[in-house]
Amino acid sequence: MIEVTKDILKKVYAPRPTDIAVRKYDYGLLLVIGGSEFYSGSPALTTMAAFKAGVDMVRVIAPKRAADIIATFSPTIAAYPLPGDWLEKKHLPTLLSMGEAAKEVSRGKVALVIGGGAGRTQATQETILEFLLANKLPAVIDADAIYALAKDPSAIKGENSLLTPNTFEFYVLTGREVYQLPDAERIQVVQEEAAKLQATILLKGKLDIISDGKEVALNRTGSPYLSKGGTGDTLAGIAGAFLARGIPAFTAAQAAAYINGLAGQAAAKKLGESLLPTDLIEEIPEVIK
Repeated sequence: MIEVTKDILKKVYAPRPTDIAVRKYDYGLLLVIGGSEFYSGSPALTTMAAFKAGVDMVRVIAPKRAADIIATFSPTIAAYPLPGDWLEKKHLPTLLSMGEAAKEVSRGKVALVIGGGAGRTQATQETILEFLLANKLPAVIDADAIYALAKDPSAIKGENSLLTPNTFEFYVLTGREVYQLPDAERIQVVQEEAAKLQATILLKGKLDIISDGKEVALNRTGSPYLSKGGTGDTLAGIAGAFLARGIPAFTAAQAAAYINGLAGQAAAKKLGESLLPTDLIEEIPEVIK
């Protein structure tokens, strides 16, 4: 069993070469798919965290109101507006074609984060599931996308996918309640379910449990103040940044959990109850330098 330490950063942040030219997208292009009429903050937080974690570029694809709001957060954010208030099946051709275009322009250094703020209307859930069935890009599947995936977990088998559930989302996905289990039993269940899904699971909690079905890693960074809404979105963005670099999901999950937790600790030390996910994002550079 692996205990995640600062050494994990060496696996995701190799020194950049100085003897050859570094091109845009060499360090990843991330697509963030999510948001809805009511929820615009989630994709924005994911995007900002991914940038701070080092990804070269992020493209947000969201329903129009969410995309328009997200675009105002920073001039670095490119937000593509989809017609309507939430994800629908009419958007599938656009989502899939933008994924292929991103893969081509980035020379394969691409990944996506899907689910944050998307909502759970029937139309949206069906759209997300159909997208996952067709998608071949490395993906962080978070929040509302976990609910969609629960209807057909085979949609991600054998791909470089990372699922980031809390304990209730884990129950929705697997039908197994782990909230009150001791750590040893919880670890076993996560490993078993990761093996079934043929994917990496990062079960968020006081102790983050990460497994690809073969190995297990434990991350102990974090703070009780990370119960604030939005800190899971930052975690997804950091993980997505690493997947876009071509880092395997199991390693990406360890590094993301470590960074998100330690940045959260630093922000909590300064702000306590007043901590916001944007404060966590501002601590990322100190953690990774």
